[in-house]
Amino acid sequence: MSAPVGAPRTLWIACGALARELAALRRLAVWQHVEIVCLPPELHQRPDRIPGRVRALLLAAAGRYDEIFVAYADCGTGGGLDRVLDELGAERLPGAHCYEAFAGREGFEALQREEPGTFYLTDFLVRHFERLVIRSLGLDRHPELRSAYFGHYRRVVYLGQSPSPELEEAARRCAERLGLACEIRWTGRVGLERALRGAAA
Repeated sequence: MSAPVGAPRTLWIACGALARELAALRRLAVWQHVEIVCLPPELHQRPDRIPGRVRALLLAAAGRYDEIFVAYADCGTGGGLDRVLDELGAERLPGAHCYEAFAGREGFEALQREEPGTFYLTDFLVRHFERLVIRSLGLDRHPELRSAYFGHYRRVVYLGQSPSPELEEAARRCAERLGLACEIRWTGRVGLERALRGAAA
């Protein structure tokens, strides 16, 4: 199936943690004209660098696309990303984290009201938990640090995009390694798709 006739050339500048979900949405007819450029998900370990990296891509893409959308939430930049986007006239996903895009604003707020001490997982984080959580925090070398990092958390909520017994079991193992209870919420990609359609509209 080809892209819609006369569709604008569109670029999504995205967090690599969303690459799989964005690629799946791109297969829908309405978005087959979209190009995707992903930044490394490891930038979440240094969120102060996200605005600069996004700014460089926006400047490099200027004049080459009819529409550019930034598939990041604030992601810990403390408003730094919004300042770049205001300067260059681009939009991003709503909310503080991609978890809000997956769960929807009301759903995410409800989860936070239920238990503020919640550590969230997505399909991406479950698949890369060892590298992005255990090793990046040094818990493989110093497991005694677990209480320092996660002592104020009470549960893990896995916001799953692709229902899978294997991912569900892996999420439970992740929670166990952190010493936390685990809850499973299958969100799919509906919230992310809704946010993208809202931006396009």
